[in-house]
Amino acid sequence: MIRIRLLQTVALLLIFSTQLYAQRRPNILIIVSDDHAYQTIGAYGSKLMKTPNIDRLAREGVRFDNAYVTNSICGPSRAVILTGKYSHKNGFKDNESSRFDGSQNTFIKELTKAGYQTAWIGKWHLETIPRGFTFWQVLPGQGMYYNPDFIMMDSSKKRIEGYAANIIEDLAEDWLDKRDTTQPFCLVIGHKSMHRTWIPDTCDMGMFDKVTFPLPANFYDDYAGRSAAKVQDMTIAQTMRMGYDLKMFDSEKEENNESGINRMTPDQRKKFDACYHPIHDDFKKQHLTGKALVEWKYQRYMRDYLSTAASLDRNIGRTLAYLDKHHLDDNTIVIYLSDQGFYMGEHGWFDKRWMYEPSFRTPMMMRYPGVVKPGTVNRNMVMNLDIAPTALSAAGLAVPKDIQGSSILPLVTNTKAKGRNAMYYHYYENGEHQVSPHFGISTGRYKLIRFYKRVVAWELYDLQKDPDEMHNLYGMKEYGKTVQALKQQLNKLIDQYDDNDARSVLHDETVIR
Repeated sequence: MIRIRLLQTVALLLIFSTQLYAQRRPNILIIVSDDHAYQTIGAYGSKLMKTPNIDRLAREGVRFDNAYVTNSICGPSRAVILTGKYSHKNGFKDNESSRFDGSQNTFIKELTKAGYQTAWIGKWHLETIPRGFTFWQVLPGQGMYYNPDFIMMDSSKKRIEGYAANIIEDLAEDWLDKRDTTQPFCLVIGHKSMHRTWIPDTCDMGMFDKVTFPLPANFYDDYAGRSAAKVQDMTIAQTMRMGYDLKMFDSEKEENNESGINRMTPDQRKKFDACYHPIHDDFKKQHLTGKALVEWKYQRYMRDYLSTAASLDRNIGRTLAYLDKHHLDDNTIVIYLSDQGFYMGEHGWFDKRWMYEPSFRTPMMMRYPGVVKPGTVNRNMVMNLDIAPTALSAAGLAVPKDIQGSSILPLVTNTKAKGRNAMYYHYYENGEHQVSPHFGISTGRYKLIRFYKRVVAWELYDLQKDPDEMHNLYGMKEYGKTVQALKQQLNKLIDQYDDNDARSVLHDETVIR
């Protein structure tokens, strides 16, 4: 009898210690927005709008001032976050032909195996269903802002009435309510905001309509010396559509046929019409042409984009409030990032794709109570490639050898830790917006880019002297040694990351010469 009681006591202690260990392991909450420009966030010095909840994350954690992506486009960026591997290694290179291979390993699968409850809720955009999660509920494709459909775990579709950012937060909180509280969790909240076509929540419509935003200094860029920039098709002047993008339709029939609008409920549509129809009537009366029309389009774009961003920030605030209310804030890592940067009129553009700074650079911040000192600003070069190994390291798990990123935890806990001395980038898509495929290297001071396929060219920028990347220095005699050193460094990164696509481009160039 004594032996049985002893065994029972030991068993209970083992169960208790296992639960205690599980509770000590940090929860991980990653919020991924879409196309959110760091230039619009207060924590990064923006005066365009207020972002109090995103700013709170920076105030209570660390703000990364040099956070970048490996491939500035939606699906590929998410694949990089999941796998910790570059696009050529995870197989999802572009949004045109790629489908994510869910059989490959991800940091989520490693966490699930280690006892974490794992979930992805919201925008997924990887063309195949999520695998390795204990729960998921995702938008098909880009998803819709109003009354979006969701793909359920049984492959059925469910339409939910409301606004996407609010619904995604509701679903995330519902999952958190129902989870096993004895086990740690990793939740990825994927927001649709700020993806084109920027339709605000009804409560935010018109909130910036009395604000006039200053034109970027290079809004009327002539792209001199930059052959790839000359052939792109992503300008506010020529590419941005009056109806599809700016809700200025030529007819009621055209408006009713727009998929983002015709799914609205009568009440939602009434509020939409009350906001946009007077704007349309006033626009028609002005008969704008030339630069006046282009600048009107810019103002309309900025107002819609920033109004849509308001709901994103508000729902991030809801996420943080949930953690506070349920006493999860002190043991939950919160990471916020966008899948890439975005153009807010710089060079006359919207969209992303380029290795130029507004597209290449992304907002990123992390709150980790007890580990990260509040109000920290980190200037190391970090990438979306680093999210996977960071999560695994925080959970106390080994990082698989094929992961190409590095944990950022040493960079925020050890002031002597050294991060990257250069970053590698590769963009593949050769269709929409006519942005030429390209790869390159950035050292923080210098950036060297090799364009291929659509345009064959090299570009060099001195970011210290030319932060807006207006002057291509490639071919200038005084930068010859700099180019030579950068090409050597670029080749080392291509070998380090085993990028055969880039290697073949440079090999062909050498052979032709």
